Amino acid sequence: MFNTFHQEILSDISPAGGLNQNLASEESRVPVMSPLLLVQLLLLGFEVTGAATGSHTQCKDSAPVDFLSVLLESNGSKPSPGLLMKQAGGVRGVHLSRPHPPSHLPSSHLLVNCDLFHKEFSIVVTLKVSHIGAKKNEYIFSIIRPKGEEQEVVTDDGMKHLNTLKRSGKRRRKNHSDRGWIMLGMRFSRKRLHFLFKGPKESLEQWVFRGTRLADDQWHTLVLHVGVGRVRLTVDCGSPQEILPSKPFPSDINIHGSTLNIGSRGRWKGLFSGLLRQVLLVPGADVSLQMCPSAHPQLAALVTPHHLLDSRSHQTSLEQRVSLGLDTSCTELVKGQLWFSPTRKGLYLCDGTTWITVLEDRKRLDYVQEHQVLTTNSETHDVEVFQIPHMGLMAAMAHRSTSPGSAVYRWTEAGFQLYQNISTHGALAWRHFNVGKKMFLVVSNSGEQSDSPSHEESEEDFSVIYKWNKRRKAFVQFQTVKTHCARDWEAFVINQQTYLAVANHRIGNNNHTIDSVIYKWSKVSKSFEVHQTLQTLGAYDWEFFTVGPYHFLVVANAFDGVTTSVDSVIYVWVDGRFQVFQTIKTFCATDWEMFQIGQRVFLVVANGHRLHSNRPSRYAINSTIYELDMIGRLFLRFQDIVTYSAVDWEFFSLGEEHFLVVANSYNGESYSLNSVLYRWQGYEGFVPVHWLPTIGCSDWEFFSAKGESYLIYSSAKVPLSKVFKLKVY
Repeated sequence: MFNTFHQEILSDISPAGGLNQNLASEESRVPVMSPLLLVQLLLLGFEVTGAATGSHTQCKDSAPVDFLSVLLESNGSKPSPGLLMKQAGGVRGVHLSRPHPPSHLPSSHLLVNCDLFHKEFSIVVTLKVSHIGAKKNEYIFSIIRPKGEEQEVVTDDGMKHLNTLKRSGKRRRKNHSDRGWIMLGMRFSRKRLHFLFKGPKESLEQWVFRGTRLADDQWHTLVLHVGVGRVRLTVDCGSPQEILPSKPFPSDINIHGSTLNIGSRGRWKGLFSGLLRQVLLVPGADVSLQMCPSAHPQLAALVTPHHLLDSRSHQTSLEQRVSLGLDTSCTELVKGQLWFSPTRKGLYLCDGTTWITVLEDRKRLDYVQEHQVLTTNSETHDVEVFQIPHMGLMAAMAHRSTSPGSAVYRWTEAGFQLYQNISTHGALAWRHFNVGKKMFLVVSNSGEQSDSPSHEESEEDFSVIYKWNKRRKAFVQFQTVKTHCARDWEAFVINQQTYLAVANHRIGNNNHTIDSVIYKWSKVSKSFEVHQTLQTLGAYDWEFFTVGPYHFLVVANAFDGVTTSVDSVIYVWVDGRFQVFQTIKTFCATDWEMFQIGQRVFLVVANGHRLHSNRPSRYAINSTIYELDMIGRLFLRFQDIVTYSAVDWEFFSLGEEHFLVVANSYNGESYSLNSVLYRWQGYEGFVPVHWLPTIGCSDWEFFSAKGESYLIYSSAKVPLSKVFKLKVY
């Protein structure tokens, strides 16, 4: 008798090891039968068949084996010594406190009705590791053959002999453990994943996946598939890494009599220090095709031991019953768990899909109070608020004037105070980002002077990247980049690689159909280099966002030289480059803002004005909110909001309330008009709740300091910015 999970997996695997087209859903893969009982039944079949044949046979269609379930139930219903169930981020895992029994098992749990290890298989692992030393390795699992183990081998003459393996011998010195020979294993270091296996003449061979950073205090799901002619590693349903080995995986690995070690190689050195949630062997299939895409790729699961789903664990403590942290997802994996949110000041219970409020200190917006009027060097086009360790909250302001240029301000009890002047030329935007532990600012220089009436085509603009100097406690020039009336920079990370996208607006006065550029950080040159160019139409803004395993980049196209009625484009990351995903008609689009409410994903565009040829411009037009249709895989119109030459949207949350504030800049007659704060009302969408007086408003930024919430706006028409304090009750 097989449990539900194993029946589904077996139905998905053809006799040849392929995948059935009717893939089972993730929800149906929860085991309902004790894996220990399953293994006992399989072992019974193994003993009978083995006695009958008396020869070595290659494993082909064996059932999948859930290592963790067998390990957790090795001591019956009682908790096993040395095994602790802990919780991190609302998700449970197994922590091993020692490498000795019961954290290892006879390898007969792996092979049923056969002796030689599989030629094609997948290994699925879900783990979480906080930290690992620079020169350390930790084992996820290993299969060890004890020293002096007698093994029956077949020589070239077809005769069977008993081969007694010993540790001594020059050719075997690279493959040994204190407790025996490593036949198979998986380990990781700070930046690499190693898959180990016995090679010719008892040597230890390995396939290494570089750039695999697992020790980042996050949950990760790995699928390692060993197939015919290739080895593939998929992490969190992302783009797989592939190795084309010069030699195939050995077909003669006989692990009969070996020991399976979970989280170690049978000794203290290399002991796994994190949490394991899933360790699974699936013969034949590349199960990443079943598991991905997933709504929660870091926790994508084929099977989770029921001990890790049961909230009534024998070793449950307060830390396991209640998870503490920032926003976390409520899924079947954490059903019945409690979560305390320090930001919401509330206690919540997961029902499998949503968090139900148990206790909550509800924070609601009461009114908006003017907190600071900040006099600036000149008109300001953009504000970027960010944190510098040991310095606190900072704000970079893009000033129009070239003398003394733009400025960086530091937050104090009295508000923002001038900290550093930076020479810029018609600055339009700042962007803060990190590369590893290094902190940077990049400015969009338009090349235009405050008194310059035109921008000649022959002028070459250079935007500048600045690096934070810890010794001088200031930003210093790091790299210059050729741009064309740059309006915006966007920084983002994909697969642990850092990118910068610049929105080039125009060349000269009339050429708006030009290339905007995506740069990639080079670890060799220690600088940004061109990675990809994308044609844009008077580009004003880039917005990067991620939905599940997919990465998107949307451009706000404003003008093609004739009309502002042009298509803005959403791109999706495919095979290392951005490709067109969807186009949306916009009208002088100046900004995109992505936000998420619950599981719903939205994009809102700021439409500036309607202009076509010599016709009069219309400044009072709709800006539009779009919602991602998960089934149709398109952004669909959700709500229109009348705006007045809108140039920016800012989304923020206070407690369980969600808000949008728009930067209205001009109504066709005056720059002095209200920018509006909207509150999310569920099925009603966003409704206006506060009207904030502004002058030529160019940007809004939300920030928090010492438990208080604020909004700051910049003016492109007068040399002042204002900070508003959000009063809550």
